[in-house]
Amino acid sequence: MLCSRCHQFAAVPGGTLCSQCAAAPAPTARSAAVVPEAFLRSPVGLGRATAVLLGLVAVTDLFAIGADVFMYNVSGDLADGAVGDAVSRRADRADALYAAAGMAQTAAMLTCMVVFLCWFYRVRVNADVFEPNGHQKKRGWAIGGWFTPIVNLWFPRRITLDIWDASSRWGAPRSHGLVNTWWALWIISLLAERAGFSAYRRAHTAQELRSAVPQVLLADVTDMAAALLAILVVLRLTRMQHEKGLQGAVLQPVVV
Repeated sequence: MLCSRCHQFAAVPGGTLCSQCAAAPAPTARSAAVVPEAFLRSPVGLGRATAVLLGLVAVTDLFAIGADVFMYNVSGDLADGAVGDAVSRRADRADALYAAAGMAQTAAMLTCMVVFLCWFYRVRVNADVFEPNGHQKKRGWAIGGWFTPIVNLWFPRRITLDIWDASSRWGAPRSHGLVNTWWALWIISLLAERAGFSAYRRAHTAQELRSAVPQVLLADVTDMAAALLAILVVLRLTRMQHEKGLQGAVLQPVVV
């Protein structure tokens, strides 16, 4: 006979539950009342779209890195007292490249953020299907955790780890190293971006500008590295859920 709880696997001899449900904590009446029903939906399409847009973010960061280097060289020439039409043209070009890089980064980040959050919420709901009792944060935090000050420094990481564990194969949890490295780079890039923007905004002379640009460069480099690692996180987590769903390791109806 089938398991009376998940209706997916065969019950153990002489019992009504399968071995997996028997080992899992029994859901309480309170949790069943407050947790909305979860349905498994394929994360593959959203995962691929998110990975592509993260790649676009990395490309705009690379463009910004080139603009940073050019700005650093031009500001160095100005700080050393270089004058003339050639220097003025290079300075104008540096300003134009810098502004274009900033707009490209903003557009890519905003577009990626929308798709990423759609993907992140979907894998969070899927994780409820795989392991309804293995999450420290409610589903709403999968979106709100990114925008709430202070807690956005660790809530998304905690939610990602819970999704990661729930999406791993039964009895074979995967290492958190990739997620932790990605999150560390993401936090460093946020701090570096704030420091670099503040230094750049306060710069009024060529020498001050030359001193501020390396901080902006650090922010762009770490942001690009975080975007590349995020691609790996998205693709791997998407594959984990896809494979687990195909194995039939679900506790709720499947919606493809």
